[in-house]
Amino acid sequence: MASSRAPPPDPWRLAPKLVAMLWVGVACAFLLYFLRCCESQVTESFSLSRDEAPLGTGRYGERNGTVGVGADGRRRRKRSADAEGSMKEKDWRGARRLPHALIIGVKKGGTRALLEFLRLHPDIRALGAEPHFFDRHYARGLTWYRSMMPKALDGQIVMEKTPRYFVTAETPARVHAMSRDVKLIVVVRDPVTRAISDYTQIASKTPGIASFESLAFKNRSSGQVDSLWSPLYIGLYAQHLERWLAYFPLSQIHFVNGERLVSDPAFELGRVQDFLGLERIITDKHFYFNKTKGFPCLKKAEGSAEPHCLGKTKGRTHVHVEPEVIHNLRGFYHPHNLRFYQMTGMDFGWK
Repeated sequence: MASSRAPPPDPWRLAPKLVAMLWVGVACAFLLYFLRCCESQVTESFSLSRDEAPLGTGRYGERNGTVGVGADGRRRRKRSADAEGSMKEKDWRGARRLPHALIIGVKKGGTRALLEFLRLHPDIRALGAEPHFFDRHYARGLTWYRSMMPKALDGQIVMEKTPRYFVTAETPARVHAMSRDVKLIVVVRDPVTRAISDYTQIASKTPGIASFESLAFKNRSSGQVDSLWSPLYIGLYAQHLERWLAYFPLSQIHFVNGERLVSDPAFELGRVQDFLGLERIITDKHFYFNKTKGFPCLKKAEGSAEPHCLGKTKGRTHVHVEPEVIHNLRGFYHPHNLRFYQMTGMDFGWK
């Protein structure tokens, strides 16, 4: 009598079906991962648009009690377990906002040093790179600009630095259109020394460039200065400041003495913290003077336990410029400097 039991399945015939089922499983897993990524992006985009606070009211997070105001009027962060969390946790809980403060100038004045020093403060979140939004990328819009900013908690001040803003004619109106309450910081130094430093940097990147002496004058024999040459034009501080004062009151602009930022960084950082309404956390204990570079360095950089000095290009030796040329340039800048002193109410003591 013939058996009614079916023969055992042939494993070779089942193999294609198993492979097909495996591929279907992989495809489903990939599709699920893709949908979750899209959902995460949409959620973050919605969160950013929802959490963006106007720059005029409650900008530093007073509304949720994360920041207290002391008797002296300075904002003091209430230290809590959340506030003491890791930077990764802060980034996860933070939101991207338009800046509350801008370092707008000047090139070769000490803006990089100031930014690196300020980043030590727990209530400051600063963009490291120069976005050049208001002078080069304005057409990209504020949404793009905001996306460039680091994430910040309520109570933290967002800032960036682009030194070219100070000398670009269109920038004051554009910054004002973003926020009439934004705080502006300008680092200035002796315009003659600044010009030589500027040229030194340019010459290091431009082999065969003409000498400083030949570029600084329209006519060397007559001593006519070429004030439109960029290294000299930037030093016309009063002329540039006049454009900013058409949109912002002087009380909203803070001037940092570039020479004193080198000789006494804690003093200048204390003034900047006062201007921003922050507790004086960055003090002289954070700095040491590097005799080799001739520049102050940080004992501990942001997010590190190691000492940190600025890059090799900072504090480098300037090119030699003839004393007669320096004398003529000091004479050229003298009336401009006096006007700048009068406008700011500060005497920087430049010769």
